[in-house]
Amino acid sequence: MERLLVDHARLVATMDAERREIADGAIWIEGGLIRWVGPADELDPSVRELAGREQGFHRLDASRLVIMPGMVNTHHHLFQSLTRALPGAQDRPLFDWLVNHYPRWSRLTPEMVYVSAQVALCELVLTGATTVSDHLYLYANGARIDDEIRAAQELGVRFHPCRGSMSIGESKGGLPPDATVEDEDALLLDTREAIERWHDSTPGAMCRIAVAPCAPFNVSEDLMRRSAELARAYGVLLHTHVAETRDEEEYTLERVGMRPAAYMASLGWVGPDVWWAHAVHLNSDEIALLAETNTGVAHCPSSNMRLGSGIAPVRAMLDAGVRVSLAVDGSASNDSSNMLAEARQAMLLQRVLSGAEALSARQALEMATLGGAAVLCRDDLGALAPGMCADLIGYDVEQLPLAGAQADPLGALLFCIPGHVDLSVINGRVIVEGGQLLTADVPALVARHNAQSRLLWSG
Repeated sequence: MERLLVDHARLVATMDAERREIADGAIWIEGGLIRWVGPADELDPSVRELAGREQGFHRLDASRLVIMPGMVNTHHHLFQSLTRALPGAQDRPLFDWLVNHYPRWSRLTPEMVYVSAQVALCELVLTGATTVSDHLYLYANGARIDDEIRAAQELGVRFHPCRGSMSIGESKGGLPPDATVEDEDALLLDTREAIERWHDSTPGAMCRIAVAPCAPFNVSEDLMRRSAELARAYGVLLHTHVAETRDEEEYTLERVGMRPAAYMASLGWVGPDVWWAHAVHLNSDEIALLAETNTGVAHCPSSNMRLGSGIAPVRAMLDAGVRVSLAVDGSASNDSSNMLAEARQAMLLQRVLSGAEALSARQALEMATLGGAAVLCRDDLGALAPGMCADLIGYDVEQLPLAGAQADPLGALLFCIPGHVDLSVINGRVIVEGGQLLTADVPALVARHNAQSRLLWSG
């Protein structure tokens, strides 16, 4: 594995325990791990000398860059990049939006899952994500979670795929068409096989599986319980959508006589091994429940705005001690996979709700790094410190959108227009350099993706 010296960075925002921000900083990477972080003039001179002459030890000049930990996207539906800005669904709330999309998604193929994963992952990497969790809940026409895992492996992205599921179709009172749901015994068996085939519990793992029934309106109570039992038997995490919309709240009240949060708690879906997507419609008691049980949250501000779902009480959750992370959600309800833009939206949206001091730029970036690592139970990610995984990103602060923002280049990443990374390193491997993605032919991939997209939405 390569050795790397990121040298003389304009600023290194470590997100470490002291939240050090080091001007003219350096980072020494070896074996996929960070060996040393500090002021460049305190680096052992022999390291810089080796980096200049030893084969396989590269030095990167970071004098134009703000360096920070790679961001962690904790909720996505990569396949939805095939149906962005779909006519007929652009101005719909969640339930109507889903009903409009389900017939098209039922035509998904393995090729579509693979190509859409590559496209959305490329977009995420170029906007600052180095770790991605995806929630694939629709398995049509032979598509498998393996298809998107292959895409992540080829790109070099750290990946936490969720084996999602839907089992209650329209004929049984659910939202999706019957043709898009699976038999519960069969899907649980496939989930077990995916864990055994792909899950890596070792430190620094590049792939970990989570178990993820989709939502209260398309899975049974029995499947929720059995999924939790399966996940805990294997020691993997649990994920689902909770309290996203008022429609969901009305559905669970009518069906089981409980609000979504109480319903999840009754099924055992709280705890340090669980994280909920959205968590928009929560009262103070439900926020306290999340804090007491150490249940995590994936905050998806753009999707929540796009679908008119509401504003999640993020400030209240953070104040209560809830683990809150950031996520872009599906590429058809955002309709992008821009991780830095999502951090900006999170900052701005809390200010709309609670005033200008509600969420700072640094707090939003902490949610995108440390918060994501905590929600995914990764103590080896989210900060730049010795022994941590060598996942980092760098933004060129000499670009036009950041002109005049040199007094605080880290804060400027969110206050100014979000840009693409100039550098991305994942597991000690350079994935983006000079703003160019090194592990994919992006123009060819976009053409391939658009061809598959036309097949999907045109039928």
